[in-house]
Amino acid sequence: MRWLIAALVLCLLNIPVRAEDCVASVYAIVDSSQPGTKTASGIPLNDNVVTAAHKSLPFGSKVKVTNKKNGHAVTVMITDRGPYAKGRCIDLSRAGARALGFAGLAPVSIVSVVSDQPSVKRYPGAFSGQLVKDAAR
Repeated sequence: MRWLIAALVLCLLNIPVRAEDCVASVYAIVDSSQPGTKTASGIPLNDNVVTAAHKSLPFGSKVKVTNKKNGHAVTVMITDRGPYAKGRCIDLSRAGARALGFAGLAPVSIVSVVSDQPSVKRYPGAFSGQLVKDAAR
């Protein structure tokens, strides 16, 4: 039974990652008098940090986003939910959009990034926005 489970896990690890092709948009702090607007994960939104919003990817996961028009790519961390506009699959912070070379909308390809780093989660009791590494728990 153990070898069957091990074989299944090995097969799952070797499945190629499928890219998601869609339209990306930029989201930002609209009113500069409202710094630190919280994202769905509890982390404050910062226009100068490369982050993104996605409808279903787990918070803390990383994805490589490639602009299909110019080939520029950036790795972003998912910290929020959205976008909620039809036809869009990811909202990038201003820093993320800048790295990809666009300011409004752009066709992109998204691929999950597998990291050997411990995953990052938000724990109850941590002050809002604080991240704690799983490895310490």
